[in-house]
Amino acid sequence: MAHLLREVGLDFVESAPVRHVFAREITAPPEPVHRALAEDVPGWADWFSAVTLARPLDGGARREVRLRGGTRFEETILAAKSPEVYAYRVDVTNAPGARAMVEEWRLTPAGTGTRVRWTFAVDGTAPFRFTVGLARPGLGRAFRDAVTSLDRRLAAAR
Repeated sequence: MAHLLREVGLDFVESAPVRHVFAREITAPPEPVHRALAEDVPGWADWFSAVTLARPLDGGARREVRLRGGTRFEETILAAKSPEVYAYRVDVTNAPGARAMVEEWRLTPAGTGTRVRWTFAVDGTAPFRFTVGLARPGLGRAFRDAVTSLDRRLAAAR
């Protein structure tokens, strides 16, 4: 059953009760990485293996995302400043116990490539927060695999 989450802003990335931050350097420069994140929303399903569907809504101001296992999200874009940041808030989800969620992708130049930093910030019931804490290794692995796959995809397009 889908439920409405608390409306939070980008500052939630720093104040959330549970924050997971992962970073990785890739060879692609920041501009094409940002384009892949912010402009090619359907392409997420091609490089992020947990994503089965991603589509823009409301002219790109919102997104619908579905994950393997059946979790669904409706999201609002909070920041899309090229080539530095792409962030979104989950407004509606079927994840039980979730109360607020924001994800932020920060891109900084690293030589000729990009340092990609992903922050997963959440609040929810105690069991939800506990479960998200236990999920840290899996989230980290999913991030590393996704960013590596994105880098390969962008290299093939050059």
